[in-house]
Amino acid sequence: MSTLGKYSRSVSIIGVGCTPFMYTLDNPETAGLTEGEMFGYAALKAMEDAGIEAKDVDFYFHGQASPMNSSNYITPNMQVADWFGMRGKASIHHSEACCTGDLALEQAVNAVASGKYDIVLSGCVEFGDSLAIPDKPAHFRKKFPMEEFLRTTAWIYDRAYTRAMMSGPVICFDDAAALYATEYNLSDSQMDDTLNHMSINNRRNAAKHPLALMRKEYSELAKEAGFDDVMSYMRSPYNPKMGDYLRVSGMEMKCDGAAAVIVCPTEMASQFKQTPIEVLGIGCAALEGNQPHLEVRGTQEAVRQVYEVTGVRPEEIDLFYANDFIITSHLISAEIAGYLPKGEGWKYVCEGRTAYDGDKPINTNGGRTSFGHAHAASGLADLYEAVMQMRGLCGERQVKNLPKTTMLRGFGGGQNLTATIIRTVD
Repeated sequence: MSTLGKYSRSVSIIGVGCTPFMYTLDNPETAGLTEGEMFGYAALKAMEDAGIEAKDVDFYFHGQASPMNSSNYITPNMQVADWFGMRGKASIHHSEACCTGDLALEQAVNAVASGKYDIVLSGCVEFGDSLAIPDKPAHFRKKFPMEEFLRTTAWIYDRAYTRAMMSGPVICFDDAAALYATEYNLSDSQMDDTLNHMSINNRRNAAKHPLALMRKEYSELAKEAGFDDVMSYMRSPYNPKMGDYLRVSGMEMKCDGAAAVIVCPTEMASQFKQTPIEVLGIGCAALEGNQPHLEVRGTQEAVRQVYEVTGVRPEEIDLFYANDFIITSHLISAEIAGYLPKGEGWKYVCEGRTAYDGDKPINTNGGRTSFGHAHAASGLADLYEAVMQMRGLCGERQVKNLPKTTMLRGFGGGQNLTATIIRTVD
């Protein structure tokens, strides 16, 4: 357990940017895009959003989960600089698997809170659906098949114990669902319905998002397959189980994308284009893959830290996001955060109350199973969505009540967890 100190000065978000999450190789208009172009697009969008230029940025952070494997780069922060006007600008690269985007905000906030820099850009890029071809220019890429992806996930886990026991790669799929069902006495069919409703809600949210990867609702897919009832479709071989609980619809849709954020001292933030969003605090934890129920334990610690350092109460949270590449994540983390009542959250999910038009919205962009999962970039894509919702700019998918305070729970790599609270500056 860690005790966090207060920031030396308040930090606020003044700009956000995000690419569409996509399969770049499947579209002639996007095939041939490089890491620099993707990162640069998100960075330039964030600068445009803030009303600043590259010369105004003091420092930038670059995040990518697996640059050597997917990009053949060992110094990716320098490789992308020319694409958004920052040649020679000081920068750092970091990788924390699927939590990279959440820790990208942590890095930027700490840099400004320390007083060293005033304006910091932090971005992340990932090609989750394609791989660089060795010894070829960066725009030459090939498909990233699932068997190759599964091979690379072994790099996440400790080689001394976890990989030998296979505890990380196998148990994580069903761990949270099995624990939840046991703790709250849900039958297998009730847990199955809950997971299916989470997938349905995610897809409803993504269907209204212009940047989302998957935009066809499950109700429509069910009709196309000849089903009158969407839940019959979700329980059918069209949506097979991958284990005891998790179905295909509850697993990430790996894809390509990038996102970025710009922060500055809150005292300066009013001079820029947008209403600033203050970062009240970020709690962090890390557990290796052989730790029992690591996601639950790590989330508990990160949430405890951020509530303790900010003084925010669970009932003040208006909107919630969770990196849910295993979909159970957004149920268990929302309950740990007190956003949903313990042992009752599954009912909220099944009643549709966690969809964008419900009273307890979660993952209004569709989460990892529908918005898509561009691994490193996903945390910042959630932040982009949260900021847009807090500004009231989400159109059809705008939540019912304009949110003032939002929590984002990051998770990735079988180890890193974060809990971030942001609030609109009055």
